[in-house]
Amino acid sequence: MFARVLSRRKLLGQAALGALALATACAPVAGPVPGGAEAPAVEPGAPVPVALLVPAGSPTESDNFVAQNLENAARLAIGDLSGVEIDLRVYATGGDPQQAAAVAQTAVAEGAAIILGPLRAEEANAVGVAVADSGVNVLAFSNNPTIAGGNVFVLGPTFRNSAERLIRYGRGQGIDRYLVAHGNDLGGTLGRDAIQAAAAANGATVTGVQTYPLSQQGIQQAASGIAAAATSTGAQAIFTTADSTVDLPFLAAALPEAGLPAGTVRMVGLTRWDVTPQVLTQPALQEGIFAIPDTTLSEAFESRYEAAYGGTPLPIAALAYDGIAAIGALAQRGGGAALSRSALLQGQGFQGTAGIFRFLPDGTNQRGLAVATVRNNQVVILDPAPRSFAGAGA
Repeated sequence: MFARVLSRRKLLGQAALGALALATACAPVAGPVPGGAEAPAVEPGAPVPVALLVPAGSPTESDNFVAQNLENAARLAIGDLSGVEIDLRVYATGGDPQQAAAVAQTAVAEGAAIILGPLRAEEANAVGVAVADSGVNVLAFSNNPTIAGGNVFVLGPTFRNSAERLIRYGRGQGIDRYLVAHGNDLGGTLGRDAIQAAAAANGATVTGVQTYPLSQQGIQQAASGIAAAATSTGAQAIFTTADSTVDLPFLAAALPEAGLPAGTVRMVGLTRWDVTPQVLTQPALQEGIFAIPDTTLSEAFESRYEAAYGGTPLPIAALAYDGIAAIGALAQRGGGAALSRSALLQGQGFQGTAGIFRFLPDGTNQRGLAVATVRNNQVVILDPAPRSFAGAGA
């Protein structure tokens, strides 16, 4: 059969434009430590200087469209703030790490108290290094955990967050033995690691790991091994990193054909299955589970953005809104150290475009997620997204 090669679209939704926030990056930087540089003080009542780093000026035209979406969403968020004023200063990175580092240093020299952006992981890594000595924190749009830490925080939804939510829910339903199936690319590898870490942290067992090439033929050839491993290891579920826009349709179709008994092993998805309605008709995915944000809130943001700017926002635009919302909330609470690392790590979190979220000490984030299933080809919410972190299982 024709070996169709698949190109994975990344979690944050800008893949259709070729702007990948999840990308190979250098090791995470060692940011401010106790006794190191303090974050710039925020003067009570004065506008908060925020540097927004966007990929404008890139030779890739889609980057410029992403840049405009990010700026639009940031300004929409500023208009929604009450009791605090944001002095937004926009800097073009050109999508280049060296340029991103240079403009970040310029932004700090010009008085920025915090940096929102840049887009890609390698840019964020470079920016974090460039401004580490200043104490300025960076809220990057990436979802790549390998560049988080120190003065760099990632705003993008992480695989670990989704894996934690699903495994905790699964344990409550008596599901605690998982076979991991992942594609052989960066996203698949990071997803595998997130699932294994979440399982270890929550008392679940990974019975085995199966890898497949990102091609239609490769998935079909690997399916028999995945099905056999699920059966022989006593797995109750196959936890897959497959993306609904890329490899999930082929994997879901191939497993029953390869002998996976219907209804004996549940499918669990690390990515959202609801973004591609056609996938929901796959028999193998019925009663499978995956995590999604509060779609009511997401749709409200999209409607407001469209009303303001005349077009539907890219999914990643929501992260710019969330970043401003967090900065505004901290500034409103007051204090000269409002944008310090310790302030960013306050436990109650923030209200974002898709629900609650908070930053974690390792520079990643936790977001309130719902658990959903596919039933009669429709998405059904099994456990709603929490509205606060008090006792939340997100």
